[in-house]
Amino acid sequence: MILAKANSESVQDHWPSFDSPSGSCWWVLRTKSRQEKAVATTLSAWDIHHFLPLVKAQRFIGNRKINVELPLFPGYVFLHGDRDHTFQIDRTKKLACILSVDNQQQLHRQLDNLRKAICFEASFDPYPYLSHGVWAEVKSGPYKGIQGKVDRETLPSKLILQVDLLQTAMALQLDGSLLTIL
Repeated sequence: MILAKANSESVQDHWPSFDSPSGSCWWVLRTKSRQEKAVATTLSAWDIHHFLPLVKAQRFIGNRKINVELPLFPGYVFLHGDRDHTFQIDRTKKLACILSVDNQQQLHRQLDNLRKAICFEASFDPYPYLSHGVWAEVKSGPYKGIQGKVDRETLPSKLILQVDLLQTAMALQLDGSLLTIL
């Protein structure tokens, strides 16, 4: 089980709307090894909208146990801006590549679902990416409005939040009575 936490209050408070100014869109930044937080810090300093979902984990250093925050999707930061912003962050030499997003609306919706769950410090379990499943929406409670897939095998105790572009998924544990099939 993974406990998720928002990466910064400013990103959570100022989530970009889908109807952003022309030229602004989502980009997926593939970072060099362990550079996700450095890229997010740089983007924050430049006041560029981005999303880096972090999860709390315990690690052992020697015989000490410490709590750390790790990226939910290692190696990826999501940037919401124009092409010039991608060129600007690329000059830092912390990126491996920049991925353009064909289906902007879908990625926006998927990241917004993750953001909402993270705002309530949701517990996630890694889950295999689903190619088939039934779409459902949480109808009440703190996760109201979050949409995802329900795997028929676990119906309906887990809502699967996916990022199709990365082909990754996380399972959100819920009471099945809170879900409405879409």
